[in-house]
Amino acid sequence: MAKSTQPIIIKKVKKAGHAHHGGAWKIAYADFVTAMMAFFLLMWLISMTTQEQKDGLAEYFAPTSALSSGTSGSGGILMGTALDKSGNKTSAPRDSARDTTGQEDKTRPTNSGGASDREANRRAASAQANYSAIASLRQALQNMPEIADLSRNIVIEQTKDGVNVSLVDDNGRSMFPEGSVQPYERTRLLLEAIAPTLRRLPNQLTISGHTAAARPGSVQAVDSWGLTAGRALAVREILSGAGLPNDRFTSVVGRSDTEPLFLDNPYIPPNRRVTVTLLNAEPPLPPGAFP
Repeated sequence: MAKSTQPIIIKKVKKAGHAHHGGAWKIAYADFVTAMMAFFLLMWLISMTTQEQKDGLAEYFAPTSALSSGTSGSGGILMGTALDKSGNKTSAPRDSARDTTGQEDKTRPTNSGGASDREANRRAASAQANYSAIASLRQALQNMPEIADLSRNIVIEQTKDGVNVSLVDDNGRSMFPEGSVQPYERTRLLLEAIAPTLRRLPNQLTISGHTAAARPGSVQAVDSWGLTAGRALAVREILSGAGLPNDRFTSVVGRSDTEPLFLDNPYIPPNRRVTVTLLNAEPPLPPGAFP
């Protein structure tokens, strides 16, 4: 039998590898994960920040023109009002002042535009003095790192009456032992830290003590009126011992639970506080000007 001369062909199929897709998707995914982590961290920080701190930060980053028409000297770190109940407020012209000005303009033969300008200038000068006072107080606190952990317990805000410096209880940290009128040593250090600044400022001072309302069904162990009055007196004694003259104090009172910091929840710890108010100081009038 003759052998076949037809050649045998063997076909080998080589499998090609998948094309390289590059690493761009990895970078995009990493950026996405980082952004999500930053977002959740931001949400956590917002939930842990009090309303007064949020408003203080917002006011700090606001344009300077939103604070005052001139240079207030309050451009330091964390300026604005921070560390409050429903938010830090800037003082606005009181209606009574406008009404009084209007009555005077009707009865006094003078230029109404000039009187209005003088009143506006006086209000602007008072607001600027308050911003400078806030800046001085915050600087005094920043110079004492040993009380940095009390930042959540200090509320400095401008109000229609002046500048409030409040020592506020926080969850897990109180400024006074429960039921006691004598403060903790850290509270004493804080008051002694701001005393030199208060002594240099011209403002008269008032001190008021406040406490949280008792929850329905609970029984108060001590009289809230006596407790808040005693704490206000203790603060006055510390400031007086640190060099403030007695004639700088115009009133020292206890308010009990009649003026909660949080109107919608008068039972929480931040309603327990002692507030030192630097009353608005009227700037001196130029010679010949009407009061």
